[in-house]
Amino acid sequence: MAERAFDLVIRGGSVVDGSGVPAFIADIGVRNGLIAAIGPNLPSGTEEIDAAGRVVTPGFVDIHTHYDGQATWDERLQPSSWHGVTTAVMGNCGVGFAPCRPEDHDRLIRLMEGVEDIPFPVLTEGLPWTWESFPQYLDAVGQRRFDIDIAAQLPHAALRVYVMGERGANREAATEADIAAMAAIAKSAMEAGALGFSTSRTLNHRTSDGQPTPTLTAGEDELTGIALGMKAAGKGVLQLVSDFQNPAEEFAMFRRLVEASGRPLSFTLAQSARGKDGWKLLLGALEAAVDDGLPMKAQVAGRPVGVLFGLELTLNPFSQHATYKEIAHLPLAERVAHLSDPAFRARLLNEVVDPKGPFAGSALRAWDNMFLMSEQPDYEPTEDDTVKALAAGRGLWPDEMALDHMLSNGGRGMLYHPFLNYADGSLDPSFAMLSHRDTVPGLSDGGAHVGMICDGSFPTSNITHWTRDRTRGPKLGLEAVIRMQTRDTAEAVGLLDRGQIAVGLRADLNVIDYDGLTLHAPSVAYDLPAGGRRLVQRADGYVATIVAGEITYRDGEPTGALPGRLVRGARAAPVAMAAE
Repeated sequence: MAERAFDLVIRGGSVVDGSGVPAFIADIGVRNGLIAAIGPNLPSGTEEIDAAGRVVTPGFVDIHTHYDGQATWDERLQPSSWHGVTTAVMGNCGVGFAPCRPEDHDRLIRLMEGVEDIPFPVLTEGLPWTWESFPQYLDAVGQRRFDIDIAAQLPHAALRVYVMGERGANREAATEADIAAMAAIAKSAMEAGALGFSTSRTLNHRTSDGQPTPTLTAGEDELTGIALGMKAAGKGVLQLVSDFQNPAEEFAMFRRLVEASGRPLSFTLAQSARGKDGWKLLLGALEAAVDDGLPMKAQVAGRPVGVLFGLELTLNPFSQHATYKEIAHLPLAERVAHLSDPAFRARLLNEVVDPKGPFAGSALRAWDNMFLMSEQPDYEPTEDDTVKALAAGRGLWPDEMALDHMLSNGGRGMLYHPFLNYADGSLDPSFAMLSHRDTVPGLSDGGAHVGMICDGSFPTSNITHWTRDRTRGPKLGLEAVIRMQTRDTAEAVGLLDRGQIAVGLRADLNVIDYDGLTLHAPSVAYDLPAGGRRLVQRADGYVATIVAGEITYRDGEPTGALPGRLVRGARAAPVAMAAE
C-alpha cells in the first residue's frame, strides 16, 4: 500500500489563519507535527477531518495562566484545553513553586492559596516537591506529558524568599548582595528554559493569612537587577501586575526596566471602579513607549473579571453571617435543607451583618452589581438584570432573591459579581482595550481561583461574544479576534513557531462549529488532590483540537493523546517564514 502524503488532512474548512487576512477555503496537510501544505485538493492523509462548513483556526495561545501546581500532577490542563488552547504560559503574577527550599514549602503554598484561591490541602497533597531550584522544577515538569504545551516563568515571590528568607517574605529592602543573587538565578532560569519573569505589586495579592505578597514593595533597583540578569542571558519576557496607585510614576519605572534590559514587558490593564478612566491614561503612556521603540504590551480581558458566589464556592453573600456559620461545615445537601427551612431562613435573612474586609464589604452584598448566573452566561448584562432590580420586580428583598437562586439546582445556583471592566455597566472599555494595537488578550488565570473565578474560558467567550452575539455595541471581526489570541499572544512571549496556519509552523489547530459554539455555565468538580473542588466551564462547538499534529479532543472529549510538552524558552520562526 502506498504511503499517505500526510499524517492528517483537515479537509475543506474555512481557514482563519491567525494573520488577520479574510478567511479562505483550503485543505491543511500535517506531517511530523508540522503544517506541511495548505491548498485545495491535497492528497490523502492517514487520518482526515471533514471540516466543510467549519472554521479552522490556529490553536489558541493563552499567556496568563497558573497551572504551576496542576502541571505537576495532572495530564489534562483543563479548563483551558476544553477551550481551544494549545499552549499556555504559567507562573504569572509573581507566584509559583520554584525556587524553593524545603523549609519554605508551606510559605509558598499559603501564598498561592491566598493569591490564587487554590486550597492548602490540595497543594500539600498534590505537589511532589521533587525540586529546589528553578531548573530542577523545569526538569520535573519536562518529564511529564500533557494535552497542551506549557511554558513557565520565574516567579518573583518564590525567588525573593529563596534568596532573602524571612527578610524577603517581610518585604524588607534587598541588599546589593541579594540583588546580585536574584539576578544570577534569573539568568540561569532563562538559560534553563524559563519563558520569562513575573512579579506583583498589588494589595489584592495576599497570603491566606492576610500578609501582602513579598514582592509588593520591591524596589526599582531589585527589579532592574533581575531584568539585567535576563539581559545577560539574552532571553525572557517580563510580566507585571500593579495597583498603579501612582500611574505615571509606576509606568515610568516599568518603562525604565525595558530601556535598561531590552527585554519585552507586558502588564495587566483593566478598568477599575475606583478609577474608571485610569486605563485610558495607562494606554496613552503605553502608546508613547511603543512609539519610542520599546517592546511593551498590555494584557487585557475581553469580558468582566468577575467573582462567583455560591453555596459550593469559597464565598457567598451569607458567609459572614453567624447563622450561616452554624451550618457552613455541613455537606451541601444538609446546608440546603437548613436554608430551605422557613424558621432557619427567617433567622438568616433577619440577621444584620457588617461585612469585614475590603473585598467582603464591597462585593458580598453589592446587589446593584450582582447577577444570576444562568445556564447560558451573559457577560454583558444590563442594569435590569441585577439582583436588586429583579428582586424589586418580584416584590422580594435582594438577599431573598440571592438565596433562592443559590438554592436552585440542588444548591448549585451561582451569583456573578463583575468587579473589573464593568464600572460603567457595559463592555465598551473592554472593546476599546481589545481593539488597541498595543494590547493582547490575557488574564484568564486558568488553573487558579478554583472557588471564586472561572475565566479559563476567555478564548471561547472572546469569539462568541465579540464576533457573533454582542447586542449592546460594536463587534469585532472573527479574523481579528482569532489573530489576537493566536499570532499576537504567541509573538508577545516569543513563541514564533506557532500561532498561525502557515507551512512550517507547529500543527496546533482547532476545527470549530462556529454557529454552534456555545459556552455553558460554570460548574463545580471535585477532582483535585485531596478531593478538592474547583470551578470548571465547558463549551460545545469544538469539533477537534490538534496539538503537534495529534487530535487531543473530539467534540470536547479527550482522545487520550498527550502530545503536549514543556516549552523551554522562546522559539524562532522556521527559516522559510523568517525570510518572508
